[in-house]
Formats: sequence, structure tokens, C-alpha cells
Amino acid sequence: MAAATKGDSVKIHYTGTLADGTVFDSSDGREPLGFTIGSGQVIPGFNDAVLGMSHGESKKVTIPADKAYGEHQKELVMPVPRNQVPPDINPEVGQKLQIQGPNGQPMMVKVVEVNDDHVLLDANPPLAGMELTFEIELVEIA
Repeated sequence: MAAATKGDSVKIHYTGTLADGTVFDSSDGREPLGFTIGSGQVIPGFNDAVLGMSHGESKKVTIPADKAYGEHQKELVMPVPRNQVPPDINPEVGQKLQIQGPNGQPMMVKVVEVNDDHVLLDANPPLAGMELTFEIELVEIA
């Protein structure tokens, strides 16, 4: 049976969990995830895990942060003076906001602290710095 190689279009079912067993994403009840191996459509560790799998094969892999969403970067946690927050926004810890990034493109951030002086925003991906475990089943190679 042929193994999945770079450039192949594949479809997989998956369940992603954190170290504590919390499921953060799954294709359960949905169509399988389709992507082209080596195209950059999925995180590097996930791409590497599917590489070499055969149709119908299942496996469980743990992907370190540097092969997933990267390490948590302190420079992406930014204090914004409270007087620079638009008056129609009442920031709360955990709230997700869209701001304009340095290059003018929209950027998603999470409010991590609010006080009288500033609002602390985190622009790291939500899963940055985390080791991720995936159960993967390769259902199609094209």
C-alpha cells in the first residue's frame, strides 16, 4: 500500500488533546480534514506525522511546541494604556479582540489583564508554548 509523500493531497480524521487530556479540536462529526503534504497548510509536526502513513493507518503522536504553534513569545504580550482603548470597548480578561497590527493587517489578541492604567494584550496563538497530542487516521491519499 502506498505511503503518503510530499505533494500528496490527503484527508484525515483527528482528535487533538492537551497534556491534561482536554480536547482542543477534533474532526469527529465533521468531514475529514484535507490538506496537501508539505504545503504549509497545517503545523509542521502534524504534517511530519502524516508523512509516510498508509491509507487506513491510525497513530497517536505528541508534537512539541516548536513543531506546533511555537513557543510563547513574551514580546507578543503588550500593555496598552487604558486611555488608548476605544471608549466603546469594555475589556475583560479572556476576551478576544481584533486590532490593527504593525503592518496594518488585522491581528487577533486576547485580553490577559485589565487594570486602571493599562490593558495587557497577548497576540500569541492560543496554543503557543503547548505540547499537543493528536490521534490521526489517514482516510484518503490522492
